[in-house]
Amino acid sequence: MARKRMRSAPPIRLKRIPRWLRWSPILFAPLCLLNLAVAFLGNSVVFPLSPFYLHNKVAALGRYALHRPICLFKGHASVDAAVSQSEANHHLPHGLMAAVVQVESGGRVHRISFAGAMGPAQLLPGTARLLGVSDPFDPAESIDGAGRYLASQLATFHSVRLAVAAYNAGPGAITNHTVPQNGETENYVRKVMAAYSGLRHQAGSPLASR
Repeated sequence: MARKRMRSAPPIRLKRIPRWLRWSPILFAPLCLLNLAVAFLGNSVVFPLSPFYLHNKVAALGRYALHRPICLFKGHASVDAAVSQSEANHHLPHGLMAAVVQVESGGRVHRISFAGAMGPAQLLPGTARLLGVSDPFDPAESIDGAGRYLASQLATFHSVRLAVAAYNAGPGAITNHTVPQNGETENYVRKVMAAYSGLRHQAGSPLASR
């Protein structure tokens, strides 16, 4: 009986990889590098492929690049001194600016947030321009501008809680004289008020009107 010739199986053809998938590493590389730079230089947590706040992040890294050489050679004022000076200059309740800086950045001068907020007072690029702050990473300049902004909110709302809420969410978010319930601002206000209460207690000073 003649042995049947064994036929070799046809080669398995792999599905062609879509063009968009082949190009995706190149397309996403700048986005990934931007977010990783913010996370590394700004000491923050940022998802590498986050597509949000790109303009702010680029602006923040640009400000950082301008600030860092000056900082390395000249240094800068201490955060505590800048806070005390800002509270005195803008007639803020003792401990309020300190509490805001503590919650915003933990006093870290070179902090950059996932949204591109900069420096110890965490000023967004647009807010820094509005306040005339040319170097948001310089404690004296940044915290002075933040104190001016916080004082204006306090003068508008006549309430520490609402002024703190406006610092976080913007004055336009304050309606009916209540703290916005957006999942962020109410938690922010709670943290700042707790820090403010602790600082006032340490100093033996009464709390300002809430």
